[in-house]
Amino acid sequence: MTTYKSIALRGLAAGAIAGTASALVQLLVTEIPIRAALAVEEARAPAGDGHSHSHGEEGLVSRGVQIAGGMLGVVIVGIAVGLVFATAYALSKRWFADRTPFTRSTAFGVAVFGAVALLPWLKYPANPPAVGDPDTVNYRTALYLGVVVAGLAIVWGASWLASALAAQPHPVRVTAVLLAVVAAVAVVLVAFPTPPDTIPADMPVAVLWQFRLSSLAQLATLHIGLGVVFGLLVDPATRRAKAPVAAL
Repeated sequence: MTTYKSIALRGLAAGAIAGTASALVQLLVTEIPIRAALAVEEARAPAGDGHSHSHGEEGLVSRGVQIAGGMLGVVIVGIAVGLVFATAYALSKRWFADRTPFTRSTAFGVAVFGAVALLPWLKYPANPPAVGDPDTVNYRTALYLGVVVAGLAIVWGASWLASALAAQPHPVRVTAVLLAVVAAVAVVLVAFPTPPDTIPADMPVAVLWQFRLSSLAQLATLHIGLGVVFGLLVDPATRRAKAPVAAL
C-alpha cells in the first residue's frame, strides 16, 4: 500500500513542477503588465526628480534580480503547497473513494484553485504596481485572507455534503452540492466589504486587466497544474499497490 512518505514525496515533486510552470507564466506573461505599470509609476515622478521611488529601488536591486528572485519564490511556494496538498489528499481519501486517484487529485486541485485563488480574485482582484495605498496593505491582506479561509470552508463543506449524500442518486447529489456552493459563494461576495483602494486615473485599463488576468492564470497554473501532476504521479503507484491485493 502507498505510505504517507511516498505521497508526500510525490507532492513535493508535483509542487516543484507546478511551481516552475507558474514561474514561467510569471516571466513570460505577468511580467509584461508589471513593466507597463512600473512605467506608469515612474511617470509620476516630479519633473526634474530624475528617478522615481521604484526606479531608485531598482538601482539597489536590478530588475533582473527581482524577476529571478520572484521566480525562485514561486517555485519554493509551489513545493510548500505541494506538501500541504499531498497531506490534505491523504487525509481526504475517504471522500470520493470510488474515483481514480488522478480524478480525485485533479478535482482537488480545481477545488483548491477555486477556494484560494478564484474566489478571492472575484472579490479582490490583484492590482499591479502603482495601484494601492501603502497605508491599507494590512487591511487588504486581512480581507484577502478572510476570503481564502471562507473559500476553504466552502470546499470542506461541499466535500462533507457530497459524502453525506452518497446514498442519493448522482444527479441529486451533484445538484445539491452545486446549489450549496453557489449560495455560499454569493454570501461571501456580498458579506465582505468592497476593495478599499481606488484605481488611479493614470493607470490604463488594459494594463490593469492584463495584470489581473495573467495573475489569475499564474495561480491556475500552480494549483490546477499541481492537481494534474500529483495525480499523474500518485495514480500509477496506487494502482500498483492495489494490484497484488486484487490478485488474491
